[in-house]
Amino acid sequence: MSDPTSSPVSRIALVTGASKGIGRAIAIDLARAGSKVAVGYGSDDAGAKETCEAIRSMNDGAALPVAIDVTDSQAVDAAFKTIEEAWGPVEILVSNAGVTADGLVMRMKDEQWSSVMRTNLDGAFHVIRRATPAMMKARFGRIVAVSSVSAYVGTPGQANYAASKAGLVGLIRSVARELASRGVTANVVTPGPIATAMTDALTDDQRAAMAGQVPLGRFGAPEEVAAAVVFLCSDAASYITGAVVPVDGGLGMGN
Repeated sequence: MSDPTSSPVSRIALVTGASKGIGRAIAIDLARAGSKVAVGYGSDDAGAKETCEAIRSMNDGAALPVAIDVTDSQAVDAAFKTIEEAWGPVEILVSNAGVTADGLVMRMKDEQWSSVMRTNLDGAFHVIRRATPAMMKARFGRIVAVSSVSAYVGTPGQANYAASKAGLVGLIRSVARELASRGVTANVVTPGPIATAMTDALTDDQRAAMAGQVPLGRFGAPEEVAAAVVFLCSDAASYITGAVVPVDGGLGMGN
């Protein structure tokens, strides 16, 4: 039986949205587990460099900052070519890039809806589509999409965000069924409230109200989400595909 702590060794990974927060924690933990990590970012090049520096500070940590506009399939192709020329085909893909554009549904503008869909759902499709041919050829691959507890509990003022994150579940489960025969797994992680720069900007009362909705009574840490993602990318998780793994303190239990 495989060691439940076993992890990807000498694999080539791409994490989108890795310049900060959850994406940074995932990138660092994948590198700690032995992978070479392409640190995908949209516009925060300084944040991406910080993530790469954190990885390189570890023994034998290998990191490559890669600008990638996930809404543009040609930009996605160019980013993958950069990784392939430097290291080889992507074997582990973590689709984490996401945006918000909040507003009540009756006041939400078309651009608020479409911009969130383009990044959160179309973007995941673009990177998955580009990664899968090499994974299928190698008969190995790990795909993890970072969704949200909002996908199944809903969030007032975030109809666009919740819909995009729910769409990831259908996308990933379809991919899981398509690629299972080639040794490629595809799974979803659904974080609840996580302590990031976004939540740091809230007032104390707002943070307390959010934490009060969570059965465990607190915000999660990015590293707790990263731990679930890295496990799903590991050899120990080779028999897990099409799963939705909550990291939400119990907020979405029963869904």
